[in-house]
Amino acid sequence: MEIRELDQGWKGKSFLFRYTTTHLYRVNISHTPGEDLINLKREALPEPLIKSFESSLYSGWLTDPKVFAAFEEEKLLGFIELSLENWNNRLRIANIWVDEDRRHQGIGKILIAKAVETAKVGGQRALVLETQSCNDPAIRFYQSCGFELIGLDTTHYNNDDIQRGEVRLEFGMSL
Repeated sequence: MEIRELDQGWKGKSFLFRYTTTHLYRVNISHTPGEDLINLKREALPEPLIKSFESSLYSGWLTDPKVFAAFEEEKLLGFIELSLENWNNRLRIANIWVDEDRRHQGIGKILIAKAVETAKVGGQRALVLETQSCNDPAIRFYQSCGFELIGLDTTHYNNDDIQRGEVRLEFGMSL
């Protein structure tokens, strides 16, 4: 396996991101005078949930994007797309994708290690990413790589994110 940086020739190339989850993190927020409490509780779903979305490389919202990909000869196994957050000196993982047939073989961890190396070389103070509270496989993967929960947004996708069980969770790693 070889890690290569992808050039702008890949701009606009679209990928299907798909996962199956059996758990979600239920978000509960309670308010009392002088105190707001946020609770995330991992709960089993009554049946597996399959989620998917499409995203393309080098989107216009990214700042100075870099994409590193894992190849076996000329077969793309996975990639990680990074974007600078200059205003607070962080590097954001905008996307990470591993071919469904090649998951659980260490490719994702190699790509995360490349992101950590890139952030350190670039002098960034942290590496951050977001995922959904219903993406239990991703949450468990990120935690296994050393990421910790650093925040959430209960109205990022819709106004009923908590009720739908799909809250934006932010994970980060200080470098």
